[in-house]
Amino acid sequence: MNVFQALVLGLLQGLTEFIPISSSGHLVLVPWLFGWPAPSMAFDTVLHLGTLAAILGFFWRDYLSLLRAAGDSIRLRSLDVPQSRLAWALVIGTIPAALLGYVFEDWFEGLFAAEAWVAVFLIATGWLLLAGEVWAGRLHSATLEKLGAGVALLVGLAQGMAIAPGISRSGATMSTGRLLGLPRHDAARFSFLLAAPIIAGAGALQVVKLVKIGVGPTGVLPLVVGFAAAVVSGYLVIRLLLNYLRRHSVIPFVIYCWVAGLATLGIWLLRLPMAS
Repeated sequence: MNVFQALVLGLLQGLTEFIPISSSGHLVLVPWLFGWPAPSMAFDTVLHLGTLAAILGFFWRDYLSLLRAAGDSIRLRSLDVPQSRLAWALVIGTIPAALLGYVFEDWFEGLFAAEAWVAVFLIATGWLLLAGEVWAGRLHSATLEKLGAGVALLVGLAQGMAIAPGISRSGATMSTGRLLGLPRHDAARFSFLLAAPIIAGAGALQVVKLVKIGVGPTGVLPLVVGFAAAVVSGYLVIRLLLNYLRRHSVIPFVIYCWVAGLATLGIWLLRLPMAS
């Protein structure tokens, strides 16, 4: 992978990890469309660490406050500590994705070589976003300050299903939060806060695998460029998207997912005769 390809994929990772259009799907489809080499495990790990750095850089005050709140709630044996419910909701919401990723790891990994399924999942992401927008709050009523364990668990399950490439993690979690009553901005904030633990866990597992099998032929410069691009684009997108969602709907992202998914399916069908 050359430096230009690393820059493009790093920017894509940062942009699409938080914009609800699936980062994993784009990291599969862009190299496939342009005939680029598929990202190595080392490069994929570095990109995810870049988006993790972006989240921690933007929300570091929130995470410190939540850690203190969780510690105080344990010490006082009470959930009445300010922000303690949100802190424990993040813990509960992380569990489903961790379990699904562990149990179905091989199945999820197989989807990364199936471009047609990525296209189908992109279209499904569009429907998820639309459902969250149209039926917001009809199933439940929730607030971020008093987030219940049931809501956190359901949002966590949505995050777990988003391990499949093409299903947007932020889109699935935001839409589920909206269906369960969270306002659009709060659903986005909870989605972003929920991202750090699962990205950190997945990144740690990939690092362990890399230690076992070796880094491979990926050069240092593409890794550095990809990481930096993911950090910068990810940080800027978090800020811009949170401001955007205060006043606007996710309908533009719905349309994008549908158009991108249908276009990918069309290209895949056109390439079938050549592949055979």
